[in-house]
Amino acid sequence: MADVRHSCADVNRALTIEKQSEQPGLSTTERSHLQARALSRLLKATPSAAEATSLDGSWNPLMTTINEAERVPIPHLVASLTRLCKVADSSTPYL
Repeated sequence: MADVRHSCADVNRALTIEKQSEQPGLSTTERSHLQARALSRLLKATPSAAEATSLDGSWNPLMTTINEAERVPIPHLVASLTRLCKVADSSTPYL
């Protein structure tokens, strides 16, 4: 469970950076820089998510969703990532 929580810590940091990139008044360069940082941080969650999946296959959706960020813009993944990480931080798998 520690691996999935570590992964979710990176996911939450990435989502915070992504949210910063959506603030009004940013230049295109600033927005792009923040989005690149968010993607980089999100992808850093991959090894921990992979380790969690190897120990418990029920975490495969988290690893898969993180990996989708290379093809799908992060804003489209926010709801899934948020929900999966809420499960990781909960004492029950049913939220």
